[in-house]
Amino acid sequence: MGSEVTVSEVRDSIDGAALLRWGWICLAGLEQRREEINALNVFPIADSDTGTNMLATMRAAVREAEAGGAPNAGGAPDIERADTGGELLATTRAVCAEAANGPQEVEEAERPTVDGGSPPRLAAADSRTGGVRERLARHSDAHRGLEEAALRIASGRTAREIAAAMARGATRGARGNSGIILSQVLRGIAEAARGGPLTADTVCDALSTAAALVRGALSVPVEGTILTVLECAAASADAVRGGDLAAVALAAADGAAKALGETPSQLGVLRDAGVVDAGARGLVVLLDSLVSVARGEAPARPDYVRGAAVAAGASAPGDFETATPEAHFEVMYLLAGTDERRVSALRDQLGALGDSVVVVGDGAETWSTHVHCADAGAAIEAGLAAGTVSAIRIESFAITAVAPDDVALSRASTVRHGAACSRDADRPLGAGSSHGAGLSSEATVPGPASARGGAVTCAETAARRGVISPRDSLGGLAGRGAARRTEAVADRAVLAVAAGEGAAALFEAAGAVVLGGDDPVTSAALLTAIRRMPNREVLVLPNGALPAHELVAVGVAARDARRDVLMLPSGSMVQGMAALAVHDRGRIAVDDAFAMSEAAAATRWGSLRAATGRALTMVGTCEAGDGLALVGHDVVVIERGVLAAGRTLLDRMLGLGGELVTLLMGVDAPAELGAELAAHIARGFPGVEVAVYSGGQRGDLVQIGVE
Repeated sequence: MGSEVTVSEVRDSIDGAALLRWGWICLAGLEQRREEINALNVFPIADSDTGTNMLATMRAAVREAEAGGAPNAGGAPDIERADTGGELLATTRAVCAEAANGPQEVEEAERPTVDGGSPPRLAAADSRTGGVRERLARHSDAHRGLEEAALRIASGRTAREIAAAMARGATRGARGNSGIILSQVLRGIAEAARGGPLTADTVCDALSTAAALVRGALSVPVEGTILTVLECAAASADAVRGGDLAAVALAAADGAAKALGETPSQLGVLRDAGVVDAGARGLVVLLDSLVSVARGEAPARPDYVRGAAVAAGASAPGDFETATPEAHFEVMYLLAGTDERRVSALRDQLGALGDSVVVVGDGAETWSTHVHCADAGAAIEAGLAAGTVSAIRIESFAITAVAPDDVALSRASTVRHGAACSRDADRPLGAGSSHGAGLSSEATVPGPASARGGAVTCAETAARRGVISPRDSLGGLAGRGAARRTEAVADRAVLAVAAGEGAAALFEAAGAVVLGGDDPVTSAALLTAIRRMPNREVLVLPNGALPAHELVAVGVAARDARRDVLMLPSGSMVQGMAALAVHDRGRIAVDDAFAMSEAAAATRWGSLRAATGRALTMVGTCEAGDGLALVGHDVVVIERGVLAAGRTLLDRMLGLGGELVTLLMGVDAPAELGAELAAHIARGFPGVEVAVYSGGQRGDLVQIGVE
């Protein structure tokens, strides 16, 4: 295979560079289809994050391959940082969009719907016509650029080495049930590539192996899911075994698409909701990307949308149970220092504790574990008995049925506990460690943008500063759980300390009473503000305005016979915003405060400032004009300029994971700084949402929150 590639080229094999390019195209395709896949997600839990999880898992796989397959390799090149002017991913997205749109427009009547219990119908689009070829011909330079970058980054590594690195990265970075299953698809490819480049026959072997791995990893295989569609793809590919690579890849992708359309007839919860299986839709994206690499063009697929009608007699979306009442938590962790026998025993133990059990390996030394259960501690204890546990993630399901006219089920709020340790996320918990020792909580409120609110409250201020408007407002997030409750709400209010007109407007729009101003807030002012609150229960978001000992004193002084006061641990305004987003007066005060405290504590935060003079910091000496990046109150980065410091800080913060980045811009921030930081996130961390607000605070040019 040479470096000169045309869109009409049909390959007879896929080497390491081509496999890396397939990973890039998968990333662009999953990013393009992420919201579509999220909206389809009703099984096993209607948490609307399958597309996000598959994208995050594939990103982890590709980055491991880009890094040369060496764990924790630093400074490895990737598609965004190769010497291509930073345009590679943009052109990949364009190529994928051209391919995915196809030569024909999909008629609205042909989009998948559910009518009278029938499975969704697929649009009849012929990917073999010249239309796609003509459209893709306009991107031949992009194809060549991608091929050249892949050759340079792969550096002569074999398909086996690239595939093994991708399988390892996906297993370690797997997100959710769908992410773990995706890791096994990559492991199947790695197993098949042991003998050399992928060929028509070894692609058949890869799919068959992946299907067997997935079925063997599931405690209770369910038909009508990604498992069924993967097995159909393997069977379709095997039916044309002996043909060329492009024919096998296309047969697998078309077989998967056909099986995808049949999933509602196999699984009642899909039929009732009027959707196809979300994970299986993501699998079709991966297989279509393989076709794109093998034959230079991808099949045209329709948009898979929620059906306009519900089967007669079936429950309407929002009325059916999506999880047993006992399944309160999704627990995930990595396991090392174990073997097949102990893993099998672990799988049985987790099956007794809950459902949706998946325990898979990367083919080397690492296993990824997933379970939905009521006792998260018991699930972790089972892992500790089986080996060395690390990267623990616990997601608490708080599923609330939405109104019948809503597009999709969504989470009223979701609390997610993050990786192993607050100061050392990679430190494992060995067998015999005390349960929960050193664990920190990491919260986020993921979910589809459609479940959130509308425009930014301070849109005019943002427009004047050139700040990007987020897709949803803090006001739209706050209280959405309470809006869907029917019971009486408590006599409770939130008092938030805010610095800056824009930040104050955001907190007010979210329903908080704001204490602010240009002067620092004193403990006396905070006590006076609490005493003026007419509410029986007051939750206080200090947002870093006062030290802990002063907050304790204020809380004690403010409590009396008619008022309860709870101080929440928000050390910054971005943490306060995260906490306010999960506020729900329909809960009792302790539960509401607990959820808000977890959301605040789980939001990693930092800030950017410009050095005003020469000074000594914990990371060295800065000069006037240097950009300073702080985590909490400590300087951790010194760069020649605020933008450079911001990019470095974001890389470090997002290197630990994240789904939503909030940028709260200060009054003295350069006009384009928010847009440039948001663009850096989009390039380096596709799929991560970015919300940029005009806060107007002094001191911090930017406050950064990562959820």
